[in-house]
Amino acid sequence: MTGIRHYVLMRSIVELVGEEWAEWYRFSPAQRWRETEKLWRAYLMLGGSLDPEPDSQSPFHDPEAPRSGAAHGRSGVRVVRRSRV
Repeated sequence: MTGIRHYVLMRSIVELVGEEWAEWYRFSPAQRWRETEKLWRAYLMLGGSLDPEPDSQSPFHDPEAPRSGAAHGRSGVRVVRRSRV
């Protein structure tokens, strides 16, 4: 009986969140931590930054404060071409 309940439970998780997220939910907390560390390393290697985004609504916002730019010196926003080729 336990096996049937486990199958029904896992099936409903997949139905609720999809297979990719169900796989994540099946990880132990230690496995999730290791996978998260891999994701952060990849993010930083690709030029991501841990600097917080400026909040212009904050009373502490200083628009003249120095900020680190992208590693390649250009803006972090990528232009996507929308016209047909």
